[in-house]
Amino acid sequence: MAKLPVEKMRELERRFGEIEARMSAGPAADVYVKLASEYSELEPVVKKIRAYEAATAEAADLKAMLSDKTTDREMRDLAEMELPDVESRIEGLEGEIQILLLPKDAADEKSAILEIRAGTGGSEAALFAGDLFRMYERFASTKGWKVEVLSASDGEAGGYKEIIATISGRGVFSKLKFESGVHRVQRVPETEASGRIHTSAATVAVLPEAEEIDIEIRPEDIRIDTMRSSGAGGQHVNTTDSAVRITHLPTGLIVTSSEKSQHQNRAKAMQVLRSRLYDIERQRADSERSASRKSQVGSGDRSERIRTYNFPQGRVTDHRINLTLYKLDRMIEGDLDEMLDALIADYQAGQLAQLGEAQ
Repeated sequence: MAKLPVEKMRELERRFGEIEARMSAGPAADVYVKLASEYSELEPVVKKIRAYEAATAEAADLKAMLSDKTTDREMRDLAEMELPDVESRIEGLEGEIQILLLPKDAADEKSAILEIRAGTGGSEAALFAGDLFRMYERFASTKGWKVEVLSASDGEAGGYKEIIATISGRGVFSKLKFESGVHRVQRVPETEASGRIHTSAATVAVLPEAEEIDIEIRPEDIRIDTMRSSGAGGQHVNTTDSAVRITHLPTGLIVTSSEKSQHQNRAKAMQVLRSRLYDIERQRADSERSASRKSQVGSGDRSERIRTYNFPQGRVTDHRINLTLYKLDRMIEGDLDEMLDALIADYQAGQLAQLGEAQ
C-alpha cells in the first residue's frame, strides 16, 4: 500500500479549519455558498484524517505502555489486547483516506446523458435495449434522480432501436460511467417456438452532461436543418417542420431531436451535441495521459463487450472484472449497486496500484 501523503493531509486540515472560521464569521451569501460547497467536499476526508490521527496517537500510547518496564501486569495485558484492534483500525483508515485522496474526475459530480442503441439481433435487440433503458430508469428512481427522454426510435416489436435520455442528479456520471460498452443478452425470445436461445446485443454510452462553460460551440461550426417531424412508426404525424438536425461540421457529428416544439428540439439537440464533444475531449485527454497504460475498467471503448445477461441461468457477468452475479431478475429491476460498486472499487484499486508504482 502506498504511503499516506502527510503534508497533503495537513494542508487539507488547515484549509478545512480556515473554511470553518470564515463561514462562522458570516460572509456574504455568494461567498458562503462557495465556502459551504468546499466544506462539504472536504468534510468526509478531514473526518477520516482526524480519526486516523487519533488512532495512531492511541497506538503510540499503547506501545509506550508496553515498552515501559514499570507498567504493571494488568495494564500490560490490557494494552496487548487493545493494540491489534487499534492497528487494524489504522490500516482500514489508511485505505479509506487513500481512496478519498485519489485524483478526482472533474465530471464525476455531473448529470449524464444515456444513449442506448440496439445492435445485432433485430427485434430482440430492440427489446433488450428497452429492458436496459427501464433498468437504468428504475435504478435512477432509487437514487432520486430525474430521467427525461430526449429522443427515441421505437422497435418494430417493442423496445427501442435507439433512445437518448438525460439522467439528472448529483454524482450520476460517477455511478454510471463504467456502463459504456456492448451489453449482450442470451435468452429465448417469446416468438421462438423451438425454445432456442438467441444472442443479441445493445450498445450503451454514458456521457457527462456538458454545460456551456465546459465546451464552446461556435455558430459557424454547426449547420441546423429543420425537417417534418413524425412520431413512432409514422404515427401522430406533425405537419409542421419541427424536427431539428444539427451537424457539427469539424467532427461530422449529427444530432437530431423531433419533439413538437422546434425551440425545444434545438435546445435538446445542442445539449446532446455539447456532451458528445465534451466526451471526445475527455477521451482524448485520457488517452494522452495513459498512453502507456490502459485502465481495465475505464477504457471507455464503446465497442468493447462488457457484460452478458444470461436469462436461462439467471446470471449477469461483467467481463472486465470477471464478476458473475446470480441476481439477473433483481438487476434488470434496477438493483445495480453491487455491480457498480465492484466496478468502482476495481478502478480505485488500479489507481492505488499506479500511485504505489510512482512512489
